[in-house]
Amino acid sequence: MPPRKRTPASGRLWPLVVVLAMGALLLGGGVLALVVTGDSTPAPQWRDSALAEPSGRAAAPRGEGPPRTISMSATGDIIMGNAPGRLPPNGGKGFFAAVRGALKADLVMGNLEEPITEDTGAGKCGPTSNKCFQYRVPPAYAGHLKEAGFELLNQANNHGHDYGPAGFRNTQRALEEHGLEHTGAPDEITVMDVEGVRVGVAGFSSYPWSNPLVDVEAAAEVVKKAAGLADIVVVQVHMGAEGAAMTHVKPGTEMYLGENRGDPIKFARAMVDAGADLIVGHGPHVLRAMEFYKGRLIAYSLGNFAGGAGTLNKTGVLGLGGVLKVSLTANGSWGGGQLISTYLDSGGKPAIDNDHRGAVAVARLSAADFPATGASVDGTGKITPHGAA
Repeated sequence: MPPRKRTPASGRLWPLVVVLAMGALLLGGGVLALVVTGDSTPAPQWRDSALAEPSGRAAAPRGEGPPRTISMSATGDIIMGNAPGRLPPNGGKGFFAAVRGALKADLVMGNLEEPITEDTGAGKCGPTSNKCFQYRVPPAYAGHLKEAGFELLNQANNHGHDYGPAGFRNTQRALEEHGLEHTGAPDEITVMDVEGVRVGVAGFSSYPWSNPLVDVEAAAEVVKKAAGLADIVVVQVHMGAEGAAMTHVKPGTEMYLGENRGDPIKFARAMVDAGADLIVGHGPHVLRAMEFYKGRLIAYSLGNFAGGAGTLNKTGVLGLGGVLKVSLTANGSWGGGQLISTYLDSGGKPAIDNDHRGAVAVARLSAADFPATGASVDGTGKITPHGAA
């Protein structure tokens, strides 16, 4: 397989995916990268690393003014439908129309909780199973993500492999064909140049097709590598037990259906210690608290963002989500933020919640679960560090 090198979709965003093997070497101007195909032992390949050279994560030199600031937006779980029989009307056209304005940022990220693929014949659920959930949408649905403004999608979650390794690769291919980046495969760090700032994104979950969630030390090594390649490091992480009763974050490991879904507090703080500047959590299907740890924001869960054609339960708190908007300087320090509240409409599409129910819930949960470090969230979703004026 030749090195992947694509023409940027715009003049402001130059994507570069660096798949790092343990012990990968930085030599001169190139990165020794392993392109993981899932078919066989990957072969080392060189690719231009001009955009991924270690930056030292330093502030602007003296006399050059303050560090550059960029904006980022992120969402929780995205399921657009379930082929072949449960797809939104009109082929999904306009699925994200109501939230396009809210998503706008220098870098727009989402958690893609379904493969974008034709049926591979390797679905995880048996024909008679009624307690197993698998999802997919046709390859053309990647275009709806592009139209919405998304630029990077996370595959590190419990549905990323619903149609096996082929479905996982097909998803990557469909995203790439629409100029979209992906992250979340083992040892994958996706590095982008965003308005002149290098942003490294890595996805984590408790499943073997992603970077590790349960092995915190191994996860920290991935983040340390990312910190050597980028000015800002973002961790996308699918963690925590699921359900309407799981809104609170508590110390310790969370289990769900016999699965270890990680220790959210331990993991998130360890990633900040390793060099992460923003933690974007999802997985419980509900909104959870936010806290500031060492000046970095941890959003423990952004809830359900899209559950098209009835794929996700939208009853009560399960129907609430949000768009996390943050501004960070090039050295990773906080520049401001807001949670724009959303909800799932009658068709499971995301819509803006003018009653700000999500923001109200996150404010309450942050104060309850993290009384000393919880983020302050006002009635419109503005986020400030605990105790800030």
